[in-house]
Amino acid sequence: MKASTESKNARLVGGIKFEIMTEEQFNKIVEDRIAKIRELLVVKGKEYRRNNDVFHNFNSAARVENITPQRALHGFFLKHFVSYQDILNDLDKGKCPSAELIDEKLGDIILYMILQEALLKEKAIYF
Repeated sequence: MKASTESKNARLVGGIKFEIMTEEQFNKIVEDRIAKIRELLVVKGKEYRRNNDVFHNFNSAARVENITPQRALHGFFLKHFVSYQDILNDLDKGKCPSAELIDEKLGDIILYMILQEALLKEKAIYF
């Protein structure tokens, strides 16, 4: 969000001016994220599936590396987590990330955690 220099609804955090988010703005972020998650996991996720295996990429990577699929997914996730840490480090230095970068990086992390939840539940046979 871009901060208005004269807004009464702004706060200074670490030398960066932030607009105070309204409930409506927050709700829109939540609804947009849910729609993006559904699109990516359900629709685009089909291209990552093979032979009726929704975890094909993680199972294949696990076989190649001789690790569990959960560990393979964790390795995929770490790339995105490092990018997230870079965003925080930049923020500490006063550099604001773009909305697009936030959307991409945090979206990837959320997706990987949902996939990990499903993979762990599959392994534990919760269904």
